[in-house]
Amino acid sequence: MRAVSFEIATHLALILVGVAFLAGFVDSIAGGGGLISVPALLLCGVTPLQALATNKMQGMVGSGTAFANYVHTGQVHPSEGLLTAAISLAFGALGSLVAAALPADLLKLVMPPVLIGIAGFFALKPGLTDLPRRARLTPLVFALCVVPVIAGYDGFFGPGTGSFFMLAFVMLAGSGVLRATAQTKMLNFASNIGSFAVFALSGHMLWMVGAGMALGQLAGATLGARLAVRVGARLIKPLLVATSTGMALRLAWQAWQ
Repeated sequence: MRAVSFEIATHLALILVGVAFLAGFVDSIAGGGGLISVPALLLCGVTPLQALATNKMQGMVGSGTAFANYVHTGQVHPSEGLLTAAISLAFGALGSLVAAALPADLLKLVMPPVLIGIAGFFALKPGLTDLPRRARLTPLVFALCVVPVIAGYDGFFGPGTGSFFMLAFVMLAGSGVLRATAQTKMLNFASNIGSFAVFALSGHMLWMVGAGMALGQLAGATLGARLAVRVGARLIKPLLVATSTGMALRLAWQAWQ
């Protein structure tokens, strides 16, 4: 395993902790917290692989915290989703293996347009309600066909995974928004574990930076999950779109300098 050395200024480290708090709060309610944390890491000067790896460390803490809170309130029961969680973990790891094999310069060019595209998706996605609807896929088909695609994307890149899982649960599995959000956190946590294991062994993890951001994620995800019933995603979406678009444009400008 290669050791990675990267020093970051104290004020930037503190800013990243605050960014992680915001990302954890947003992600626990609406998903897409990685759209805030990944660009913030890149703007601090880390490489794309270091940003993806470190984001998995702090994101795993955030998704795990939100998941634990949803279990505690009875919104999700882990025993009901063991198969989908196992698939999510495996494909999260596979996606990270692909990302680790790509040239860093290619990732640097791909990230800005992908971030802008995802931000546009969030801006245009239709309003959703907490009312359950008719399921279009059986649980087994959903687990075998939908989960691998989203979990693989999570391992490869990550930002927006929570929202993609949530939309899939609502539009294809028939869940209401609150239950879909709770189910999402279980699968997101599993894919983060698989991805984290790959990046940790690859030597791209910034452990100290990730640990500080993990504390921010812990606090933000705890607050967000507890407010999820009362605070709708509509209040989060404008902030998420504006922040991620601004950071993506800044990254695009930086990449072409």
